[in-house]
Amino acid sequence: MSEKSPQTDSHQLQAQLYHAQKMDAIGQLAAGIAHDFNNLLLVISSYSELGMEMLPSRHPVRWKLQEILNASHRAAALTRQLLAFAREQVQTLQDLDLNNLLQDFAKLLSRLLGENIEFQLMTSDEVARVKLDPVQFEQILLNLANNARDAMPEGGKFTIQISKVSLDGGYIQLHPAVSAGDYVLMTVSDTGQGIAPEHLPRVFEPFFTTKPSGKGTGLGLATVYGIVKQCGGHIWVYSEPGLGTSFKIYLPVSPSPLDSTHSATSAVHQESCRGSETILFVEDEECVRLPACEFLSHSGYHVLQAADGLDAIRVAQAYDGIIHLLVTDVVMPQMSGNALAARFWQERPETRVLYLSGYPEPVLMHHGITQCELLFLEKPYTLKTLGVRIRQALSLPSRAPGQVQIPEPASRPV
Repeated sequence: MSEKSPQTDSHQLQAQLYHAQKMDAIGQLAAGIAHDFNNLLLVISSYSELGMEMLPSRHPVRWKLQEILNASHRAAALTRQLLAFAREQVQTLQDLDLNNLLQDFAKLLSRLLGENIEFQLMTSDEVARVKLDPVQFEQILLNLANNARDAMPEGGKFTIQISKVSLDGGYIQLHPAVSAGDYVLMTVSDTGQGIAPEHLPRVFEPFFTTKPSGKGTGLGLATVYGIVKQCGGHIWVYSEPGLGTSFKIYLPVSPSPLDSTHSATSAVHQESCRGSETILFVEDEECVRLPACEFLSHSGYHVLQAADGLDAIRVAQAYDGIIHLLVTDVVMPQMSGNALAARFWQERPETRVLYLSGYPEPVLMHHGITQCELLFLEKPYTLKTLGVRIRQALSLPSRAPGQVQIPEPASRPV
């Protein structure tokens, strides 16, 4: 076998760089579309919820509104997939052992694959500690398992293997986007139909699919790619027609100790949405602000509203009573939600703050906001979820730790 020439290696490295740049550009476009679409979905779902609340339980229009609400939820799931591909989905990262996590999901995967596909899980003898969002990891598994099942209509074998690897200088020379270090390698393989060589370079692009019309959105592998990249990992695919497909996913080993109190799933809080406190709701999109304020008023709250940060300051100065909670969008014209909160705490230290945003995590961090389960709600949200999160925020002590010293960024994102 002849060795590759330096010129061949150079062409391969240039192709890898071009592919990475193309995926980044597509990701930026997808994230921008997802944000604008999220606000539209929020309007649709909010007014559907309000309409259902106004109608008797057996009213014939209720099921129509419920179908509109269900469709908005499905559309919201698509925008989350786009944000995952763009590596800009808000994450709840945990230190987890991939061995234990896979064993928890094993029964789910077996049911998904069906009786005609043999499922084999080979875990590592070592602790495979990584930092990831368990819900997003479930997305990775479900998308890969779905694709494998579709590639094996007559049955076959689906395998997941976990191992610990160290990537050294030699590997980095062939894959310049990869950083040297210790990784947990998850290899996901099937014995299906395989992928044609001309399709391999595009398998991670959003909306690219080789499945028949109506059989797939083309977002499954794009979602997997984005989640892996957002975790600081890398993914490669190897396939030949008729010989199956293998995905190799490299996730950085987490240096942090495992926290046994975290579980892979979280319970949904079923709490009352009602209250009597005063809330200042700040949102520059009127079509988003109005249904939320109407819902909160119906829930018993005294609601003040403002169109932006400066308007919120004027409203607060004209109000003599206590403002128990400031609910504010993060990215707004003239003044960000973070700057508004800082201004509020100077004059009203008793006010709690709940941030809302459809922008991805990097933009929030640019605005000084770090993801926090009780103090942040991602758009699009349901009105009931908003009500629950408001009760949680109001239960916090005034000026809770982590809420005070938040620096205002020097400039807005472009």
